Amino acid sequence: MAGEVCRWTTQAQALSAFADFTGKTQSASHIKPLHWYVACRLVLEGGFDPDDITPRPPFRVERRSGRPPVLHYDEDRAGGGERTILGGLKTKNVDVVVTRDGIGPVLAVSCKGVTGAFRNLTNRMEETIGECTNLHITYPALVLGYLVLLRANRQAEELLEEVGEAAGTEPEKVLAANDLALTAGGDPVAGIMRFHNALRELVGRRGIRNDVSRYEAIGFGMVEMKPGARGSLLDHYPEDDSVLRIERFFDTLYLRYDERFVTSAPDLASKTRRLEWAADSPALNIAGLDYEGRSVPVAPAQEAES
Repeated sequence: MAGEVCRWTTQAQALSAFADFTGKTQSASHIKPLHWYVACRLVLEGGFDPDDITPRPPFRVERRSGRPPVLHYDEDRAGGGERTILGGLKTKNVDVVVTRDGIGPVLAVSCKGVTGAFRNLTNRMEETIGECTNLHITYPALVLGYLVLLRANRQAEELLEEVGEAAGTEPEKVLAANDLALTAGGDPVAGIMRFHNALRELVGRRGIRNDVSRYEAIGFGMVEMKPGARGSLLDHYPEDDSVLRIERFFDTLYLRYDERFVTSAPDLASKTRRLEWAADSPALNIAGLDYEGRSVPVAPAQEAES
């Protein structure tokens, strides 16, 4: 997928791509569809101009004087790549970035996908903290999100029965390539629970004077690998009250963005305010849309005076 442009991607497609990937993770092909999903959602639901997003989503904005803009699906306008952000310690390529002209990067999301070696998850924390700190040193107002997926690999006996038979794959090879994520009772193994708890301590940054090593939002999801549910999110972990539930991720990003760049900066609001698409925008009816687009009803045209 290297060099490919951003495609219209649903959450289900992004999760399925992550679950079904069998190549080397160094290519990032297992997580690239998640980048595209995030970028597309920031337009449709978030109201960000696709021209301000890297990778550029496949949409086009039709602006009309005195009326809400119309959003069109346009794959010819799509772009790829990552945006390089100047950090306090070094430059960093970030997966999805929203940049405002004259202001700089205002919102960014780093996406990670872990397919195995879960016992080493806590070793990734130094990298996770360092990336956040590095970017916030230079851009303390940057709303930074971290979205991570893990494969919910089952107990060895379940893999032998479910994965090997259903996929027609030799179970021994599957087991050699993936570490255990869930116990026989369906609970996450200790290493994953420690990782969840460590991430929980890194989220919740609300203001620009808060700890620069905290993310504004973190989303943590485990992707089912068993037949019949493969490619869906594990529903019982994280638990419903966890701040890391993916369902809360985007709302938190939008809230922090509005607080910093709209509410707290009224003189810039005309430039920073998120767009509301005309309710009759063709792109809001795109197939597979699994969240509500940000729209405003279009007032009926006034009747001409007789």
